[in-house]
Amino acid sequence: MDAREAALRQAYGHAVRWLASLSDRKVPARASVDEIVRALGVELPDGPSTPADVVDLMATACEPGLTAFPSGRFYGFVVGGTEPAALAADWLVSAWDQNCVMRAVSPAYTAAEDIAGAWLLDLLGLPSDSAVGFTTGATMANFTCLAAGRDAVLRRAGWNVAHDGLAGAPAVRVIVGEDRHMAIDLALRYLGLGKPQLVKADDQGRIEPEAVRHSLAAGGQSPTIVILQAGDIHSGAFDPFVETIRAAREADAWVHIDGAFGLWAAASPVYAHLTEGCAFADSWATDAHKTLNVPYDCGLAIVRDPFAVRAAMGLQGDYLIQDEHGDPIDKVPELSRRGRAFTVWAALRTLGRSGVADLVERLCRHASAFATGIAGIDGATVLNEVVFTQVCAEFGNDERTERVLTRLLDDGTAWISGSTWHGRRVMRISVSNWSTTEDDVTRALDAIRRASMNA
Repeated sequence: MDAREAALRQAYGHAVRWLASLSDRKVPARASVDEIVRALGVELPDGPSTPADVVDLMATACEPGLTAFPSGRFYGFVVGGTEPAALAADWLVSAWDQNCVMRAVSPAYTAAEDIAGAWLLDLLGLPSDSAVGFTTGATMANFTCLAAGRDAVLRRAGWNVAHDGLAGAPAVRVIVGEDRHMAIDLALRYLGLGKPQLVKADDQGRIEPEAVRHSLAAGGQSPTIVILQAGDIHSGAFDPFVETIRAAREADAWVHIDGAFGLWAAASPVYAHLTEGCAFADSWATDAHKTLNVPYDCGLAIVRDPFAVRAAMGLQGDYLIQDEHGDPIDKVPELSRRGRAFTVWAALRTLGRSGVADLVERLCRHASAFATGIAGIDGATVLNEVVFTQVCAEFGNDERTERVLTRLLDDGTAWISGSTWHGRRVMRISVSNWSTTEDDVTRALDAIRRASMNA
């Protein structure tokens, strides 16, 4: 057995043991950063080490400091687990070590990206000729789509960003609901667009169409981008797309939808109504690691007009072997990147159309079960309309809610984090993992009850 095979076998053994431990282990990490640093060792060795020994050291030293994110009882952030075929495909991605930016260099990757992209558009009910780019995550997916939108609205105003930059360009207005996700502000900052113009949202975080219409009218003919969301991070609510997009169209604005986890509602006959009108937007961002449950590093930037995203992201180079049909490099910011589409293809091919719908519906059923269970706890109140996979609750007042959260994490049965919503401290539950079972929900609810009784 050579060194590479020995290292891979060692990694496989540790991976299998880690995954097998998830059903019983406590979700929070057991060791601190300092403890892991000491276990790994701070001195760089003078000479080489055996690859298998290094893998063994890393796995053994780091295991106590791992949070059980892949567990069916992690509900702290909107992050999924990893569906089995997607996990195995990701191992192959590392082994194959492909340069995934040009058709001519890796036909296998480009084929997987073309197929996976077409399947995604079909499942999500989006225009079939849209461009689909595979980014690091939802933040960069938003960035990519908004870069295409920024350049497009400025072209309409007679300004070429690619040639002239932003200095001296007409100001671009960006209109968002006051309950937008913070990643939107970050993407706008990256793009040199500054702070967005906030408009009123209702008590569930849904943008108000009349407020958008008024804001559009007040801005005159300025180049404008309107950003909507499919899935509020606290309530799970979806913006009213039909009315809002109609108003934006009348003002010749670019419409972008941040659907990091909620866009997947379109794949379910039961929940597709939440995305009604969504397909009339100009661009959409989502994250396959969230609701679809592929490994991290897999955002999806979808743009109706392939020319718009190519104009913003496309790269020319004398040494690049470019294809007349376009290349993966034309749709994302990164030149060097993993073969993300392989994992998406594997997940979709495994689940099929009905499996994706079942996954979405199962996550939503678990969220409803959480809401029902929490509503039965003395002193607890569910604060949101549970329409998708998010649940927000409080336990009488901010101080008691904080104590419940602290005791819950100390218990370790589940990881559920706190947030501040409408000025109140809340317990925020995000159900995103394919492996969450009814038993996982029951165990987590029992832990919440214990924490509440002791708070």
